[in-house]
Amino acid sequence: MITELGHFSLTLALAFALVQSIIPLAGAQSGRRRWMEMAGPLATLQFLAIAGAFAALMHAFVTSDFSLKVVVENSHTLKPMLYKVAGVWGNHEGSMLLWVLILAGFGASVGWFGRGLPADLKARALSVQAMIGVAFLLFILFTSNPFLRLEFPPFDGHDLNPLLQDPGLAFHPPFLYLGYVGLSMSFSFAMAALIGGRVDAAWARWVRPWTLAAWIFLTIGIAMGSWWAYYELGWGGFWFWDPVENASFMPWLLAAALLHSAIVVEKRESLKAWTILLAILAFGFSLIGTFIVRSGVITSVHAFANDPRRGVFILAILTLFIGGGLTLFAIRAAAMQAKGVFGVVSREAALVLNNILLAVSAFVVFVGTIWPLVAEMFFSTKLSVGAPFFDSAFTPFFLILALVLPVGAIIPWKRARIRAALRPLAGAIALALAVGLLAWSVQSGRSAVAPVGLALGVWLVGGTIAELWLRAAGRPARLMRLPRADMGKALAHSGLGITFIGVAAMTAWSVEDIRTVRPGETFPVGRYEVTLEGVEKGQGPNYVTQMATMRVRRGGAEIALMHPEKRFYPVAGMPTTEAAIHNGVFDDVYLVLGDPQGDGRWAVRSYVKPFANWIWAGALMMAAGGGLSLSDRRLRLGAGARARRPVAQPAE
Repeated sequence: MITELGHFSLTLALAFALVQSIIPLAGAQSGRRRWMEMAGPLATLQFLAIAGAFAALMHAFVTSDFSLKVVVENSHTLKPMLYKVAGVWGNHEGSMLLWVLILAGFGASVGWFGRGLPADLKARALSVQAMIGVAFLLFILFTSNPFLRLEFPPFDGHDLNPLLQDPGLAFHPPFLYLGYVGLSMSFSFAMAALIGGRVDAAWARWVRPWTLAAWIFLTIGIAMGSWWAYYELGWGGFWFWDPVENASFMPWLLAAALLHSAIVVEKRESLKAWTILLAILAFGFSLIGTFIVRSGVITSVHAFANDPRRGVFILAILTLFIGGGLTLFAIRAAAMQAKGVFGVVSREAALVLNNILLAVSAFVVFVGTIWPLVAEMFFSTKLSVGAPFFDSAFTPFFLILALVLPVGAIIPWKRARIRAALRPLAGAIALALAVGLLAWSVQSGRSAVAPVGLALGVWLVGGTIAELWLRAAGRPARLMRLPRADMGKALAHSGLGITFIGVAAMTAWSVEDIRTVRPGETFPVGRYEVTLEGVEKGQGPNYVTQMATMRVRRGGAEIALMHPEKRFYPVAGMPTTEAAIHNGVFDDVYLVLGDPQGDGRWAVRSYVKPFANWIWAGALMMAAGGGLSLSDRRLRLGAGARARRPVAQPAE
């Protein structure tokens, strides 16, 4: 009964979305206020209907209702409760239901918290949001229905992919989808502005919070996925340039560019066309990511499905919305004339350069991701594009971005002198050069990766501190009175610097050791000594394990007792590697148990990862900085309400 109610709720949500996509838009075009005011309640009804369907599916997973096909394929009675819940979105059908739930949630949030929005802008934006909902609800109901019943239910299920049975992966997809799908709201606001023919400072003020919220969630989601890859897969890396990793990274880059571009529209009435285009592209790349994950056109360990029929449907959605958006953008180009003028040396020019670098970086990642498909389709050649390409093609643009960022943040609007702008940054420049030279002198090799990365990281953090000091006029008491948006920006920029330091140090200075070891044997890894005490068999809730006990010492003193594992999940018939990691502020000891070698020895991989945790600490700082900025009342109120234009109200 609950399953049938869930299916009915999903169909009802489609009906609400259809009405929402038509009536408020017609009201905005004709000036009928009551029609426009229907947008908020309809968005809420659509969200509640989808939430009911999602709750019904979750009930089926929690109670192990094996009459549902999706539960059979992704659950098991012995699976821990956390992973029964995570199994709801650990598959194609359930994850798409989560996708539309978040889509409707963003629309409903605009209805709840957008009371100060101009009525016509709000109605048009929610109508466009509903159109996206209609497309994806049709996609779910016709190609990916999570409520399909089995005529003969089995006694038990096939279990969830063991790699997904991890706390990090339980929470990673919802955050990632909140970022992916949140960018649909920026797209809807862009389309609403184009339909209405008005792109101004008030519009930029309204679109920024929704873009910032999506960027925050996307930052957390990407960081959680990177952290999971680091500790779960047993390879000791944090980024593989996998197509699905890239699919989340491209919208993140474009969303960052959109945030900076919207600032220029708000402050200076410039870069209107650029901002609208970025809003279209950011959501467009989110749809491209959905296509990559679910179409099977590109091989990835993260892919949910490989059904060509689904891929064609998503490609049609992508073509409809992004093609339609770009067409409308071309038609309305004349309505987006810039009012502000600025010099070559100015904050506006720095933000333009910032956006170009971010956009080109996203394009480079896109080319590297899609090129294997292009080569196979047009040249009948199978090839793979890996880390060497991305490292050499992507890294230079981000290095330039790091160089420009502190200067762009401190330089005046409209026009400036570069020498005067650099004067407050003299201390940050000196400190960055000193750190870079120190790193070069103490490292055993002569790779420039660590010195350059550390210098740029210090430059970003030092430049941010210098900017805050300048804004506070050299008075510490004034720092606490700075706007939250400024403090949030400083925290986010500093987080990027911390991540730079972590990536550079971990890439250049990691120590790796691979060997076979007998129980009781001790071996060195960097400045540590590791002893394999023994390996024992054990039983988990739904797996069997071989767990090693390994003692780590430094200078004769014991640092940690670690337990790397090799697990086997009988139902799924799949092994996993569980690395043991001793986390430190300045380095991690990372141990991986391999296979037995038949002579009493075990294969063991050991790593020392310098500054590894700085990568994710920096990402969390960026997300926290975004959250602090979002809490600034000026970002949510004021300009939109002041600039609101009256709407004609003829009799209905």
